[in-house]
Amino acid sequence: MRVAFLGLGVMGYPMAGHLVAKGHEVTVYNRTAAKAQRWAAEYGGKAAATPAEAARDADVVCSCVGNDDDLRAVLAGADGAYSTAPAGCVFVDHTTASANVARELHAAATARGLQFVDAPVSGGEVGAQKGVLTIMCGADEAAFARIEPVISAYARAVTRIGGPGAGQLAKMVNQICIAGLLQGLSEAIAFGQRAGLDMPVVLDVISKGAAGSWQLENRGPTMVEDKFDFGFAVDWMRKDLGLCLDEARRNGATLPVTALVDQFYAELQTRGCGRADTSSLIKRLRD
Repeated sequence: MRVAFLGLGVMGYPMAGHLVAKGHEVTVYNRTAAKAQRWAAEYGGKAAATPAEAARDADVVCSCVGNDDDLRAVLAGADGAYSTAPAGCVFVDHTTASANVARELHAAATARGLQFVDAPVSGGEVGAQKGVLTIMCGADEAAFARIEPVISAYARAVTRIGGPGAGQLAKMVNQICIAGLLQGLSEAIAFGQRAGLDMPVVLDVISKGAAGSWQLENRGPTMVEDKFDFGFAVDWMRKDLGLCLDEARRNGATLPVTALVDQFYAELQTRGCGRADTSSLIKRLRD
């Protein structure tokens, strides 16, 4: 298919590359034009000067930008992709954004004869590079059927959760889980170290039992070694948890642990750890 990809950050850059590898004709747009030119030189696709130019002849338009306002700008703003995309084009948004903006942009797309899928991802930068992301979709069934084989280029699991906004809500569930897991893992490791245990051995043992998780196996060892210069940044997690807490205020859910961990991350930001991995929560218990 002819695919436009808007946003070439740490996730979007390799994701767009996987589309080329699967034989799609890809045109990219990035706010920093030099990065789009570099991607085109590396992968053999095309670079466009605006989102509107990138989407002009596209069958599918994927986006992966920073937040709600960025998303509105590249899709529905001046020179936005909605203005030129042909009728029937399907928009697939991989930004972690609010469920409200997903519903808003779905309605705007429908009014223009376009389709919109909110499709946030889990798996981080490494998952994007390896093409093994997990993607949660909020979409009409027909739109999902069209885009599933396309975005499978960079995913190992693509699932329709429900209608518009459901993908974003599922991503919030994911981030709530991770926040609690990392705080528990931080407390457990800090406790074990103060008790004088050989924590690599302990983590290896408990990873095979009921305490096992992706976070324990992949972040536990680096937390023991006090390494945090990689992965999903504290700044990004705070944005995501803010979305969770905002949605909880709307739907009446109670998130006491999430709210507390969000405060802990805010403390890390004030200490200059905003770009550190989310597993740096343990620093509060050590320093």
